[in-house]
Amino acid sequence: MATDIGTLEKRYFDACKRQGIPPNKTIVAALFKAKIKKARREISSFIITMDGLKDVDFCTLLDLLKEVDASEIDAVDMINRSECVLSAEYVSPLLHAVSKKLRVVDICDISLGKDFLLDLAQRGLSCQVLNLKSSHFRKLGMVGKFMHMHTLNLDFSASLTTFREDCFSCMPNLRSLSLCETKITNMWTTSAALTKLPLLDELRFQNCIHCSDSNSPTVQSGNEGQCSGRIALGIHMDLPSPGDEVFPHLELNMDDEDLNDYDIGQDVRSQNEDSSDNSEVDFSGHDHEFGLTELLSEIPLAWVELADLQNEISSGTLDMQDEYPFCTESGNLTTPTPTATKKYISRHPSLICYEKNYREYMIASLPNLKVLDNLPIGKIDREIANDIFTRHFERLPYNRLDKESLVTILQKREIRANLSSRKKCSTLSRKSQHFYSRSLSAAKMGSCAWPELHPLPMRGSVVRDERRNFRPRQFEYHPSDSSLMVFGTLDGEVVVMNHESENIVSYIPSLGAMNSVLGLCWLKKYPSKLIAGSDNGSLRLYDIQHMPTTSRRVYSSCGSVNFDEFDQLTSVHVNSTDELFVASGYSKDVALYDISSGRRLQVFADMHRAHINVVKFANHSPSLFATSSFDRDVKMWDIRQKPTQPCYTASSTRGNVMVCFSPDDHYLLVSAVDNEVKQLLAVDGRLHMDFGIASTGSSQNYTRSYYMSGRDYVISGSCDEHVVRICCANTGRRLKDVSLQGKGAGASMFVQSLRGDPFRDFNMSVLAAYVRPSSSSEILKINLVASSEHDKSHSHKQKSHSVTGMGG
Repeated sequence: MATDIGTLEKRYFDACKRQGIPPNKTIVAALFKAKIKKARREISSFIITMDGLKDVDFCTLLDLLKEVDASEIDAVDMINRSECVLSAEYVSPLLHAVSKKLRVVDICDISLGKDFLLDLAQRGLSCQVLNLKSSHFRKLGMVGKFMHMHTLNLDFSASLTTFREDCFSCMPNLRSLSLCETKITNMWTTSAALTKLPLLDELRFQNCIHCSDSNSPTVQSGNEGQCSGRIALGIHMDLPSPGDEVFPHLELNMDDEDLNDYDIGQDVRSQNEDSSDNSEVDFSGHDHEFGLTELLSEIPLAWVELADLQNEISSGTLDMQDEYPFCTESGNLTTPTPTATKKYISRHPSLICYEKNYREYMIASLPNLKVLDNLPIGKIDREIANDIFTRHFERLPYNRLDKESLVTILQKREIRANLSSRKKCSTLSRKSQHFYSRSLSAAKMGSCAWPELHPLPMRGSVVRDERRNFRPRQFEYHPSDSSLMVFGTLDGEVVVMNHESENIVSYIPSLGAMNSVLGLCWLKKYPSKLIAGSDNGSLRLYDIQHMPTTSRRVYSSCGSVNFDEFDQLTSVHVNSTDELFVASGYSKDVALYDISSGRRLQVFADMHRAHINVVKFANHSPSLFATSSFDRDVKMWDIRQKPTQPCYTASSTRGNVMVCFSPDDHYLLVSAVDNEVKQLLAVDGRLHMDFGIASTGSSQNYTRSYYMSGRDYVISGSCDEHVVRICCANTGRRLKDVSLQGKGAGASMFVQSLRGDPFRDFNMSVLAAYVRPSSSSEILKINLVASSEHDKSHSHKQKSHSVTGMGG
């Protein structure tokens, strides 16, 4: 028989008497209210406000809570609305004391600390509703068991940027999730994490409010039947209620004043938490409240314009009607025209809401979702979203539609190979092999939403065996040895590394002559030789067979060649026959050098109206080279014609940062400032593909793009953004975004340079830099077909950089 509440009350008083402490008024009042509700035949909820608890109340309350599951109490709610006087180590045992009847946990973690938050994420809770508004998660890893939880609120989590791969894996009943005003940006990892929630039907990254004709915003629920019997918890969160009972302590309106419930800065300053670089929570750096103003200070200029006028959604006419025809008589997909236009205001948006086609991407990726950002998802909404997704995104590489297992693909390949050998059809066999290799890549990527990011070690034994930190500024893969990579440093060093074993193969010190190494290029026919150029104009050819691995072997100039200097150099490149190389820099000129003689043959003057950032020879035509300039032009030249006039000129709308040929020389990939990335036909410069990457509005957002292995996909990154974008070169559709996130508070990383691995499909390396002062860059190896979960041990140090538009 269930223990009545009166008996619980008596046992509590007796326990306090034995302990020699007065009964806590908060606990007594909560028991009394629960008893009254029981007498009225209402849901008997035991509501504990932890703000009124002290350490002396812990033992008696813990004993009381352990008896709740066998009592007449129907539900337990534990609320913490301000700084908790109760010691943090006592809170977790209280939350875990109730296993069956824990309903709502509404706590502010600011006063409870990092250890409490990590323990909560690892152990889980048996509650139905968890409100962690303004939590300090930086990388959400709620891997504990939350088996009964149907609602989770993480609004205003200032540090939250991403999810762990196994996040949400133990929340089978979660139906409502709110993530308003966070720094989450990556749609790919976010949707992959949310697909692990089979019952999720309500999701919020912002609160969309309907603008009525009277211009007074009101909440647009859109699904009144579905939301009946729900209660408000935190900002923008409607929660399923066990009944019609309304909890006054959970009723919060959507005014900005709700953010002033407590002084975050004061509470943080009272905490002397250790902010470890390896921690998944961040209690440092929050000196004031996290609001839209702080968010907009980190949003590029164009996004600030979008957020103006109370963040009115510019796309703002969201069709809420299902009866409009969607297909024309010819069967072509068309956007329906609503009879009544509805406009919405976005409040408290997370950064992901500013991503292009965000709403359509999330709707298409989460087929069970019914409400997004307070707006219901109708049949037409989903059809439009699927159409936009198909036109702008790829689910899997090579436009594969469905995920296949590796075993199935290998079995099909073997069967096809056997059939081909019987028919003695070598052409069919080769085609089959190419098809299945693509299928294998697609299958691997389909199972790896979180790519593996691995930083190369930037330390080595140099002068007198002293361990030295290298500061990389440029790097290049070896053209024929898949294990080698060379990088030049800000200190003028040239380092050849085996990036597989992570051992230094050869090392050249600066010798007092080199400054920042901005130009590097391997020779193809002589794979032990490379050209290195620095920003002070120094140009040398090195033979790595004569370069020492450590300082124990003194560097000899034997095997090196000095060339005439090219002032303020930014780029060098060798032609396909290893006979010539070109150099460009902060001038309008290009210099042509003969490698065998070591002479400068000619300087082509005034090739552009502004300085030439990058010059590239074609991969197969030894006389053709392209130049890209901040005068907005890209030009093709032929040295056989003594280039006084270009073969053609193609223009961008902004200054050009990069140009490179596709591996087969069919295309030119041109990257201009602020994400203007286009693919041109190399034969005449006509536009073949505009990748349509959204601009940020920054004139300093230098963008660089390269081809991955082959010409099927391109990678693009910019120095004001912490993301690498992978797009299909044939269709322009986006395959994936890879976010670069260091470890530690404010440790976002930004793209300084990048290269596709020429030997491994869907592998690349990125020269990434931290935005913090007095820091240095590091080279990250990224494997899109391997999961990041087996690479957690690598720690990113907090470093800084100097990002410029120089070189590629």
